[in-house]
Amino acid sequence: MKKENGHYIDATPAWAVSAWDQALAKYRVMVPRIGTKIPYIPENGRYTDKGEDEYWWTNGFYAGVLWELYAATQDKLFSNAAQQQAVRLDEPLHGFVGLHHDVGFEWLHAGVADYRLTGSEAGKTRGLIAANILAGRYNPTGRYLVSWNENRPGWVIIDSLMNINILYWASEETEDPRFKQMAMNHADTVLANHLRPDGSVYHIVAFDPTTGAVADHPQGQGYAPESAWTRGQAWAIYGFALSYLHTGEDRYLEAAKRVAHYFLANAAENDYDVVVDFRAPQEPVYTDTSAAAIAVNGLLLLGRLTPTGEQPLYRDGALRLLQRLTDRHTDFDPATDGILQGATAMYHSAHEREVNMIYADFFYLEALTKLRNEPFLIW
Repeated sequence: MKKENGHYIDATPAWAVSAWDQALAKYRVMVPRIGTKIPYIPENGRYTDKGEDEYWWTNGFYAGVLWELYAATQDKLFSNAAQQQAVRLDEPLHGFVGLHHDVGFEWLHAGVADYRLTGSEAGKTRGLIAANILAGRYNPTGRYLVSWNENRPGWVIIDSLMNINILYWASEETEDPRFKQMAMNHADTVLANHLRPDGSVYHIVAFDPTTGAVADHPQGQGYAPESAWTRGQAWAIYGFALSYLHTGEDRYLEAAKRVAHYFLANAAENDYDVVVDFRAPQEPVYTDTSAAAIAVNGLLLLGRLTPTGEQPLYRDGALRLLQRLTDRHTDFDPATDGILQGATAMYHSAHEREVNMIYADFFYLEALTKLRNEPFLIW
């Protein structure tokens, strides 16, 4: 957004237009090179096939990238590749045993997006199967959807706020309120137990699966259980804002704003280069550009959902973060795979620290799409 005569107006900044054009050109080269592989992290400049780990949580994001590009261009290069991704994901969808709450991340992208953009009945069916799988993870006593498997029936992670959007979609699509009711009950449980008074959030809350009482705050992907893992803060901004978008319930909007204020205040301390954890030691400095990109999307959404007088705070913050990403952390060279560099999966994992990850590209491109005022919204 730019200011003209003291008022904020919708306009795509020149640097964002250039970034979009370069990203589109790069993906036109990358897509044939990637083929049917499911990307995650490039090795020696090339994506390997993460699809061999068939239940990996990021395996739907490349399909999401492809649908974003198709929505903007109507180029079947992207839709054909996205549909090939969906076929590859059918085996884990029907295999079931290793699926977890991240079915939302996977089939909102690989199924629902296809249905929304092309009317694909196969895409709709994939989305509804995934929504029913997620609904099957509901604990009615605790009023939450269990996040992970492996004997952790009471664990709920902040990322789950994004996955419940497949339940909102399923409720609208089937006109069955059960899905929305479960999504809202889950969002309320997260609101009551993950969000701290200062606007920061826990990554993980472990509930007693029999009583629903809070049992523990386990170590997650941040520096420590009581710290402020930045990608978790970003999931909360975007996730609560999306719950408000789907329900109109003010408590979700207020929650998103609280986390946004915490995020922006801390990001400003480091000139809008977002670190992995806002409460980690000052040294060493590790960045997580994916956290910044996710937060940008949540802030841009808040810039549309909040009252007019509040909107510049969120829009300006989003643009500062996004321009910082573009200026410092992008690789538009078609010879290498992946655009947004500097993403970190978890604070204590050197292997997945400050690299390109496919979901970083997804959220970066989604932010550029929002600035172009494209109507397609994958969530």
